[in-house]
Amino acid sequence: MNKSKARKLRELIAKGAVLLPGVPNAAIARQVARAGFDAVYISGAGMANATAGVPDVGLLTMTEVVRLAGYVASAVSIPAIVDADTGFGGAENVARTIRELEAAGLAGCHIEDQEFPKRCGHVAGKSVIDPEEMTSRIKAAIRARRDENFMIIARTDARAVE
Repeated sequence: MNKSKARKLRELIAKGAVLLPGVPNAAIARQVARAGFDAVYISGAGMANATAGVPDVGLLTMTEVVRLAGYVASAVSIPAIVDADTGFGGAENVARTIRELEAAGLAGCHIEDQEFPKRCGHVAGKSVIDPEEMTSRIKAAIRARRDENFMIIARTDARAVE
C-alpha cells in the first residue's frame, strides 16, 4: 500500500525543518518537485493573483481553492499544503473544507483566524475572530479529517491586528 502524502509530510517534519516553496499552480509545483524539494506550499495569494487576477481578500470560493489545489496535488508526487484561508465560514464550513481538501489529495492545510472578509496576511486592516470561535473551527477540522495524518495548521494574525 502506498504511503499517503499526509503521512510522508508528517515523517518529513519529524526529521526536522522542511522547506516548502510557495507555488500558485501545478506547473510551478512540478518545477519545485523537479528541483528536488520534498514538499510544496500552495499560496492563497498566489492562487488568487495568478489564476483569477484578484487580490488575496477571500474572493476565491472553497470550491475554487479545492479544485486549484487538487490540480497541484495531482501534478506532483510530493506532499502539498494549501492556504485554506479562514476555512470558508464557521465550524461546519471548515469541516467540509477539510473533507474536500483531503479528497483532492492534499497533505494538509492552514486555517487562519481572520474575520471575513479576510485580508492578505501582508497588509494592514485585519481583524481576528475570538479564540473560542477559532478553537471551534480547529476542533471541527480535526473531527472532519479521515486521515489522522492530514495536517491541520492553525495560523493567527493576532500580532498584526491594530
